[in-house]
Amino acid sequence: MADESSLPLCARLSYAVGHFLNDLCASMWFTYLLVYYHTVLAINNYNAGVLLLIGQIADGICTPLIGYESDRTPGCGKYGKRKTWHLIGSISVLLSFPFIFNPPVGSSEDIPQWAELIYFVPFIVVFQFGWAATQISHLSLIPELVANDHERVELTAFRNAFTVVANIAVFGIAWLLFHFQAKYSSNPNIDDNLGKQDIPLFRTLALIVVGIGFISSLMFHIGTHEKVRNEEQVVAERTPLINDSKKCPSRPLLQWKHWLKEMSFYHVACIYMCTRLIINLSQTYIAMYVTYTLKLPKNYIAMIPLVMYISGFLSSFLMKPVNKFFGRNMTYFFGLVMILAFAYWVWFFHIEKSIFGAAVLLGTGSTTILVTSLAMTADLIGENTQSGAFVYGSMSFTDKVANGLGVIIIQSLHPCKTESCCAQCNPFYHLVMALVTGAIACAALVALGAIRIWPIKIRSYRDIEVVGSSATEESIDSSDYGAIN
Repeated sequence: MADESSLPLCARLSYAVGHFLNDLCASMWFTYLLVYYHTVLAINNYNAGVLLLIGQIADGICTPLIGYESDRTPGCGKYGKRKTWHLIGSISVLLSFPFIFNPPVGSSEDIPQWAELIYFVPFIVVFQFGWAATQISHLSLIPELVANDHERVELTAFRNAFTVVANIAVFGIAWLLFHFQAKYSSNPNIDDNLGKQDIPLFRTLALIVVGIGFISSLMFHIGTHEKVRNEEQVVAERTPLINDSKKCPSRPLLQWKHWLKEMSFYHVACIYMCTRLIINLSQTYIAMYVTYTLKLPKNYIAMIPLVMYISGFLSSFLMKPVNKFFGRNMTYFFGLVMILAFAYWVWFFHIEKSIFGAAVLLGTGSTTILVTSLAMTADLIGENTQSGAFVYGSMSFTDKVANGLGVIIIQSLHPCKTESCCAQCNPFYHLVMALVTGAIACAALVALGAIRIWPIKIRSYRDIEVVGSSATEESIDSSDYGAIN
């Protein structure tokens, strides 16, 4: 079990930057993948959606498998099992990501789209495997590094703060690249519209992202110290000094198969899935909305997300006191209210100047619900850190598959079936940003309200091994474990 005392600031910071590479790449992946493949490389809408779907399915399949293996395998020597998987994932991301935002080697105007799809798929699959390995191992360290509920929220907030910093960095660098392109480019074909002339810009952005991510991952592996424990030590920590089951029953050791019998496991997964759908789908289509609906200059696909994540960054510092004062459920509710306000704003104030106010609402609300949902997941795991990676992997599986299916459904409903968009794109992306985001927020609100009827806690202990005690399953009081305040 993690030490009850708070981690030193340096340790918290070094942990927080461990997901920085993933966050940088995810920012480009969700915000620029569709607009890059469709508008820059001229791949039609549906095929661009297929590439994103393949990536999400690959991530979704890898995530629970990596979670299971991360819990089961001991790691590389004394390096720690979580950090070992983090290292494997980081290397995979570093080697594959630059190829995703670069045209096929030796490609020409005559290359068929199916050949481009085949070229990109292996790099996308390797990238998503590495992304999943890094994410799950990093999340699994939270309940191992700190045990106190509020410390978990704080560590999650630190992690999310660097997520926001990563997004700010990506969009800030993208804005600078667009600015320098317009000011210093000698190409007379450069204008305010995206096109093939922007291929070098996205290539440069991807290489900068990989370079910064390499440095941050190195800082994580140097500054974060995972406590390496063998199975005998885990059992010893859970064994009472006096083996008297009537007076001191031990806690049950939840394995992956036991989580599948817990209704609260699925309840939290539903809340987490809705949270990620809101964040990822809005991030995926904000660039398309700005480009085709609002018809703003191309540098706005960096400016608007930048406003969103600066707002989220500032609000992330309020997460610990707000969670502590109002509780998990009310904090999550406040975040959903801001998401619904964003959807209302976009629907009724469909003008250029209003987009900045809407971006502030979306950024603040997204940060609030993300931090709180991750804290809910950490609370559900509690002291069952030996199976924590499986829980995080399963939560991530639901959101990855749901995101991929959501994008392909939206893309299949797209009115334009060709490589270039038409006037019908204007209302389409308006509907996506307003109705899809609002509808998912309403679903999350229903799942949150269900907590009042079915509180989230571990209820079933059938077939769970009790370590260090001869106590039977009936002797364990379910009120002692896993409740979320």
